[in-house]
Amino acid sequence: MSSDWSLSSQLEKDTVNIGDLPLSRVLVIKDAHYPWLLLVPRRAGAIEIIDLDEVEQAQLMTEISRVGRALKEITKCDKLNIAALGNMVPQLHVHIIARRSSDPAWPRPVWGVMPPLPHDPEEVQQFISALRRKIWLG
Repeated sequence: MSSDWSLSSQLEKDTVNIGDLPLSRVLVIKDAHYPWLLLVPRRAGAIEIIDLDEVEQAQLMTEISRVGRALKEITKCDKLNIAALGNMVPQLHVHIIARRSSDPAWPRPVWGVMPPLPHDPEEVQQFISALRRKIWLG
């Protein structure tokens, strides 16, 4: 981890921290409309995937695959949306969103369709526990 790395204040506000993989912090977006995770590589100044060296890029893909597989297995979703946009928050982060054909935004992207819906505290803790087991965080 970069010693001067810190999570952007916007991502801090919008997420729940699940834990750290070798490269990335794993976060849950505070929106119960969608099972929505973020991976944030702990590298200071990284804005684009190309800002990571080749080994880190490969590690990021490994972590996206691990988290994506776990999310798909837990949610039984119809489709995974995986994207690194960063138009609003420039800090490098990768969205991994479980989509269902019945979700409020389907088939459109999730951004701006519905205001965030707060999670039920017990449900989100069950989801986080299942996810942590599947991605080897404890």
